[in-house]
Amino acid sequence: MFFAGFTSVIAKQGLAGISGELGLTIRTVFVFVFVLVFAALFVPWREVSGVRAVNLWWLGASGVTTALSWIFYYKALKVGDVATVALIDKGSVVVAMLLAAWLLREHLTPRMLLGAGLIVSGLLVIARR
Repeated sequence: MFFAGFTSVIAKQGLAGISGELGLTIRTVFVFVFVLVFAALFVPWREVSGVRAVNLWWLGASGVTTALSWIFYYKALKVGDVATVALIDKGSVVVAMLLAAWLLREHLTPRMLLGAGLIVSGLLVIARR
């Protein structure tokens, strides 16, 4: 939560004078290098041999949706207020809950549904101009 909160504000500062597309590209290079170093330090090499085609397919699909999410996020961040863009992005919690219930058969409790409703309500309040 702490790092995610900083991410949007720092990114908005980094976009000064450049396009959202270029900013996203630069950020992604840093993420790529950081994650590679992290994996080299903490992932046992024997685990790599256990990767199957199904892992690659699902993680590849996740990578594509992540890239699309980041592209739209940076386009919005370039022109919008950080608070509004970040809140709309957090609406993804509701999408994730619904998809997890549908595809993964995760159970939605009344408490979770109330929380999702509050997220949507907050999104509508803050995003409204």
